Amino acid sequence: MNILAINAEGRADVFAKVTGRAKYANDLHYEGMLYLKVIRSPHPHARITRIVPIRAERYPGVVRVITAGDIPGIIAQPKEKPVLAADLVRYAGEGVALVASESREIAEEAAKLVEVEYEVLPAVFSPEEALDENAPKIYEEGNILYHFEVNKGDIAEGFKQADYIFEREYNTQRVQHVAVEPEAAVAVPGVDELTVYVPTNDPFNARRVITEALGVDATGVKVVLPAIGGSFGGKSYDSWVLGARAALAASITGRPCKLVYTREESIIEGTKRHPYKMKYKVGVNSAGMLTAMEIDITGDGGAYKSKSYPVASRSAVEATGPYVVPNVKTNIVMAYTNNVYSDALRGFGSPQVAFSSELIIDEIAKELKLDPVEFRKRNALKENSVSGAGQLMTEVSLGECLDRVTSAIDWENRKVWIAEERKNRGNKKVRGLGIALLHRGEAFGACGQGLDAAAVSMHVQKDGSIVILTSMSEVGNGCHNMLRKVVSDTLGLRTDKIRVHTVDTSCVPDSGPTVATRGTVIIGNAVKAAAEEVKSKLVKLAAEKLAVSEDKIILRNECAYPFDNAGNKLCYFDLIREIYARGDHGYAQGWYVVNGLKWDREKGRGEAYLSYAYGACAAEVEVDLETGQVFVEKFFAAHDVGHAFGREEVKGQINGGIAMGTGYALFEEVEMKCGIIRNTNYNKYLIPTALDMPDTIPIVVEHPSRTGPYGARGLGEPVVCGIAPAIINAVADATGFYVRDIPASLEKILGYARKNI
Repeated sequence: MNILAINAEGRADVFAKVTGRAKYANDLHYEGMLYLKVIRSPHPHARITRIVPIRAERYPGVVRVITAGDIPGIIAQPKEKPVLAADLVRYAGEGVALVASESREIAEEAAKLVEVEYEVLPAVFSPEEALDENAPKIYEEGNILYHFEVNKGDIAEGFKQADYIFEREYNTQRVQHVAVEPEAAVAVPGVDELTVYVPTNDPFNARRVITEALGVDATGVKVVLPAIGGSFGGKSYDSWVLGARAALAASITGRPCKLVYTREESIIEGTKRHPYKMKYKVGVNSAGMLTAMEIDITGDGGAYKSKSYPVASRSAVEATGPYVVPNVKTNIVMAYTNNVYSDALRGFGSPQVAFSSELIIDEIAKELKLDPVEFRKRNALKENSVSGAGQLMTEVSLGECLDRVTSAIDWENRKVWIAEERKNRGNKKVRGLGIALLHRGEAFGACGQGLDAAAVSMHVQKDGSIVILTSMSEVGNGCHNMLRKVVSDTLGLRTDKIRVHTVDTSCVPDSGPTVATRGTVIIGNAVKAAAEEVKSKLVKLAAEKLAVSEDKIILRNECAYPFDNAGNKLCYFDLIREIYARGDHGYAQGWYVVNGLKWDREKGRGEAYLSYAYGACAAEVEVDLETGQVFVEKFFAAHDVGHAFGREEVKGQINGGIAMGTGYALFEEVEMKCGIIRNTNYNKYLIPTALDMPDTIPIVVEHPSRTGPYGARGLGEPVVCGIAPAIINAVADATGFYVRDIPASLEKILGYARKNI
């Protein structure tokens, strides 16, 4: 789609980005600016015994070498990643010192001269090793990061009712966020406050980490968001710590300071998606109905806690997949290890369990000689079903998504054609079809992060134009466009009259982080509440002037008029001017909070999430059994967005999810040996290119929700969840074997093929 067509939908950030006018952190420059370089530990676990900066400090152009001893506040909250390690390093790549220099080149050279002495300590590199009672302790309390359970019904009775019991193990890998922009920050000292420009999806938490490190209150620092070159969850803790390092250097030197990671530094130090080992035991009766699921999951949280708590709880809640399972026991343990720490990555605990639950459903269907679509239909969540976590499910659009996908792919006829194709072509190149369903809780949820609330301010200027103030981060997902369209739909105003203010913590309200599929539902509802407040003033004034009751007034096309007399119009802009002329104002504050969810932590069940997003995916693949290469030929993805504020943006999100999920299924893996990352750039860390992308068929389903603004549901994270299982199920259909540990690399496919053919 061309730029003009996108702008017609009101995407305000497009022009600046495609013309190069958008300013990212690395584009910022200030007079007298210093450049920073981080000195990192080469050891996964060690005690820092001495740091000797003298040689580096004598290097021409070096202004200061900074260590944890220079931090006036705290290095971190307990078990959070420190701004700089003070005494212990817990993973290779952790920052122990900073060099501040007159140029980037000087900083690079001087960093090599900082002498750091370590006492190497015993380390653990897998959750199984870490959870052994004799393992070295990463923290005094032990190596269990988090333990969470979900229980429903009677698991023993559920297996007694089963005629068939299936047991499988699945593994998912550690992967990288692969944002185009690496982490960067610029800190600028001021008279009353220090300004930090840092790309992050959570500016107020970034400010928290910075102010805690500097030992100042919240008014002493403001965080301003530059343009952000992608996040996918990565610009969270990583950016907070990086922003704090830049702020620390600026505070100490009194000069602007810039810190930009190389790609290698980003991969070495930055967070990753949690790798999981999952054991499933599933009971099914002779009617093809699920009776029980017992699930054990072990996750690698790495060296620090980050967001492992909510990731684990989400995984446990969604581990049964979008199916009715009367009896459930799910146990997940996150372990501390001396690996790079894990954090949120698009999907946030869902892709791992979506992979395993959809594979075992497919495997069971195959064993029972049932069509995988039919087996899913028998067991899928429907309206008023009870989920595997014990929640009554309403507004369930799963069946509609599945019907739309199977209709688009012509499932029955296509699978017959593909089966014939396999016979005719022999066993060198084989085709297959795969299906996967998904459900994903929206926003934080009662079982994970608890209270979820957002504030949004809206300023209607005297000329009728509008400024929205929010801390919602535009990370490329179109969230600011969503806010503008919510206001536009509420007030009947063109989106080009509505602007989202630059995110600046000194003047915007705290809307919470842009994570967890919460933006549309939580922040969207907050801005709608603000817009409704202004709408009520417009409606009241219009009703007075038109001598009709307020319930008759419609705001549309920048006019107010009675629904039964569209010719009797008042101009929106005239109404705004009169509101101000009467001594009133056009300012409004929107607040939305999730209340009333009941999760029983002791019993491990209840209302996990306020609402859910649903989707269905289908893949057609060709597998070359001589090379091991998997070609994803076509991919169909139906997602219920409730209400599409912009259909082209929805399709773009779906296509982006397909790209990311394809990488997860077939290519991507952070390779580690003894805590050291071995593929530290994209020449060895493989991601899909345009040549690897299938013919994509995005299907937009609009089944309105009672929760989101105008019935909208979230989309950013759900789109990635069903991709990998659909592809791997298609590989199994083509070859007869399931790859239970992804990625399904050339080597793995060849290995399976040689064993099975």
